[in-house]
Amino acid sequence: MIEKLIAFSARNAFIVLLLIVAIAGGGVWAIRNTPIDAIPDLSDVQVIVTANWEGRSPTLVEDQVTYPIVTALISAPKVKVVRGFSYFDVSFVYVIFEDGTDPYWARSRVLEYVNGLQGRLPSGVQPVLGPDATGVGWAFEYALVDRSGKHDLSRLRTLNDWYVQYWLRSVTGVAEVAPVGGYVKQYQIEVDPNALLSYNLPIDKVISAVRQSNNDVGGRVVEWTGREYMVRGRGYIQSVADIEQVGLGAQPDGTPILVKDVARVHLGPDMRRGVAELNGDGDVAGGIVVVRYGVDTYGVIENIKRAIEEKVRPALPEGVEFVTTYDRSTLIEHAIENLQEKLIEEMVIVSLVCVVFLWHFRSALVAILTLPLSILLSFMAMKYIGLGSNIMSLGGIAIAIGAMIDAAIIMIENAHKHLEHDGGARPRREILIEAAQEVGRPLFFSLLIITVSFLPIFTLEAQEGRLFKPLALTKTFAMGFSALISVLVVPFLMVLFIRGKIAPEMKNPVNRFLIWIYHPFVKLVLRHKVVTLLAALLLMLSTVPVFLKLGSEFMPPLYEGTLLYMPITLPGASVQTAQQILAIQNKIIKQVPEVASVFGKAGRALTATDPAPLEMIETVINLKPEAEWRPGMTPAKIEAELDRMVRLPGVANAWTMPIKARTDMLSTGIRTPVGVKIFGPKLEPINDIGTQIEGALGSVRGTRNVFSERVTGG
Repeated sequence: MIEKLIAFSARNAFIVLLLIVAIAGGGVWAIRNTPIDAIPDLSDVQVIVTANWEGRSPTLVEDQVTYPIVTALISAPKVKVVRGFSYFDVSFVYVIFEDGTDPYWARSRVLEYVNGLQGRLPSGVQPVLGPDATGVGWAFEYALVDRSGKHDLSRLRTLNDWYVQYWLRSVTGVAEVAPVGGYVKQYQIEVDPNALLSYNLPIDKVISAVRQSNNDVGGRVVEWTGREYMVRGRGYIQSVADIEQVGLGAQPDGTPILVKDVARVHLGPDMRRGVAELNGDGDVAGGIVVVRYGVDTYGVIENIKRAIEEKVRPALPEGVEFVTTYDRSTLIEHAIENLQEKLIEEMVIVSLVCVVFLWHFRSALVAILTLPLSILLSFMAMKYIGLGSNIMSLGGIAIAIGAMIDAAIIMIENAHKHLEHDGGARPRREILIEAAQEVGRPLFFSLLIITVSFLPIFTLEAQEGRLFKPLALTKTFAMGFSALISVLVVPFLMVLFIRGKIAPEMKNPVNRFLIWIYHPFVKLVLRHKVVTLLAALLLMLSTVPVFLKLGSEFMPPLYEGTLLYMPITLPGASVQTAQQILAIQNKIIKQVPEVASVFGKAGRALTATDPAPLEMIETVINLKPEAEWRPGMTPAKIEAELDRMVRLPGVANAWTMPIKARTDMLSTGIRTPVGVKIFGPKLEPINDIGTQIEGALGSVRGTRNVFSERVTGG
């Protein structure tokens, strides 16, 4: 069969040429339409359920909202873990599913079980599903800044809530835009208890009257002069004066009692559970663009930028500036460009090696052209199965490049030998076909053996599988398609390019030099077989002590070009305290010459993907291009310098990077790479044990900071 395919390829140039054109066209289309990201999404398949219960304590929310939801969802099919978090006013429940579960199937199952909770939750509590995304989907962040002083924080938040976020939500692939910072305006009624007492009115009367007055009602139809008019009462509140005029009753003499008689009505900010700060210059209003699960992250970000330039910036009031505070597309571009550069370098080196050792440029073209064809076929397979381009998937192709042209080189070498020995007695095409058929079968199956060498990686599960399977898939695709190319295309290319005078192997100066060096060593080791085996064994045993001293980690740190500062603070910090900490730390961080911008967030954004308490601070530190750094500076040195500079009382530093931090928190709920979880029936013993562990681990070699999160006192 292999021999027939080789002969068919060599004798049917037109058909093979059409195949090459189809591969080139399909591969280019696949490359242009393959989703691009920096690294594979390592997060579990999860569905987030949130429920608001205003004015209730975390204990009450835990007992009456979080606990019923968690107990209902643990029996859902394919559920692996259910985590519940209870805060003041709100409950978060994270449902983690088994690997391979379709995320939208998981959402439908969770929705079914949530609908079955009717009657088990307090009145007015309605659980809702979070966006079809994870915290890793935080791909773009921005801030609205007013440098003219004409617009306060409430105005900036209003611009963000009613205009900017909807323009960005309309971009395909965006799951939601989560507002953060600023003030949400609300009507506030400050009731005077003495006035209520004088009028003998209960507070419930004020609440009921305002609620009932904020409504439109419809009436009947009135016919007048041949036309009909709809009668309706327009009662929706549109100003402070509307609330002040709401009637609460009447005095004995018939004088109406209005809200303004018993209370002061004004506009004010809603209670804030999150603040944002930029560059140490003060509070700002901003947002986090959450990208939908499984989409082309890079393409979505490019569309977001286009929407910002076409819709957002032209519509902003004078003095308001749209500032990008985090943009993952920069990381994606650098990662992909770096890997593409390495792929091109490998291809150039392989090409040069082919030219040097084959000593015939046109013959070397046969091996060189098989590389792009195999890579294009690999991209077509990636597109078909929905695998995106990232450092792991492209890394699989990079690993395979060296072995992808083995078959072509051996076929060419064998053809050169046949042509050298034949001396022109037979037709050139028949010699080339015979040479290719002679080694075609063993080469094809040897490449298949290399192809299946990564099969054990497909047995990996969870994060390990999500990280390494793209690499194994693309390496397998590349080797498998190179095996097909070796029997379908290489014979045609050999007939096309192997022409003219073929220099014998011994006329190649490189080959002669290598053979001259190689032969004495071969004779030596064959003469002293036992000594050679013992030396090899001793050399192998000498690596054991080195191996035992090597450290181990799940994956090497990926420098993202952006740092994430996540200090750990004591619970119970107020909004003012969080603002002060943000302003001080950001001003200090901005002093480092390599820092381009600092965007800090304390508390949570308005999204189910961010269950952060107010004392949790996340600061995105964007660095300038490395060409603008001080001589000798590295990311590690910048991080160490920042760690020395930012030393605030009651704050323990923790430095990481955005994607890595999101992955860690989604997987384990711990902010830092290494942590200890303590379980127990009561908070006080847990708090005491955590403090003891904090003191014990502080002296461990290599430990920078140890901080036990206080679970009481907030």
